[in-house]
Amino acid sequence: MLDITRRATVYRMVMEKHICPFGLKTKDLLERRGFMVEDYWLTTRAETDAFKAEHDVKTTPQTFIGGQRIGGYDDLRRHLGEVVKEPKATSYTPIVAVFAMTALMALAGSYAAYGTPLTMRAGEWFIAFSMCVLAILKLQDIEAFSSMFLGYDLLAQRWVRYAYAYPFCEALAGLLMAAGALNWLSIPVAMFIGLVGAISVFKAVYVDKREIKCACVGGSGSVPLGFVSLTENLMMVSMAVWMLSMHR
Repeated sequence: MLDITRRATVYRMVMEKHICPFGLKTKDLLERRGFMVEDYWLTTRAETDAFKAEHDVKTTPQTFIGGQRIGGYDDLRRHLGEVVKEPKATSYTPIVAVFAMTALMALAGSYAAYGTPLTMRAGEWFIAFSMCVLAILKLQDIEAFSSMFLGYDLLAQRWVRYAYAYPFCEALAGLLMAAGALNWLSIPVAMFIGLVGAISVFKAVYVDKREIKCACVGGSGSVPLGFVSLTENLMMVSMAVWMLSMHR
């Protein structure tokens, strides 16, 4: 006989023009955990609204285990002992993902160009690619980025348009450094925005002791302003100094 505690019922939206992604995740999670899943589809808006009214819930999917309502996808994850990220919780995941991917891109580029991943050019590309990817994240929503950036950048607080120019400057410097072109332009741009950024972050975090979010991965990021933010700026400065020493 099947253990009733290993039997789950899922009610989820499966409509002609919409399949609820959290319903699919719920069913997948239960099956991976060894549950026998009864999968009930809510195929119309009227059917979905009637289900919500009957069970006094505001969202779907809804999971029942052993006849007991567990709740939505996040509720199910908590019930099964999995970590559920809070919406406004701080996280270093975005910046780790960026640096890990750009490091791999740099190693791959070095291998393609020189037959080995471990070259000085790979180190240069890592910083240049990181600048480009971080610029992309900022440019996805420049209004959100500029609003967060204005919270701590000293130059932007005096000249608001700098908050809008910053991602373009970072992208330009990163692209030119990746190409090894127009060093007379890329080096001073990277040096300037890096130094201003480093001073701004240092003052906000280590002098004023403020606890705010960093705009380094865009205006919707949850990375706390601090060491990572300072590292981004110091990377640009170090890259500029390095290229200056190499191309004197």
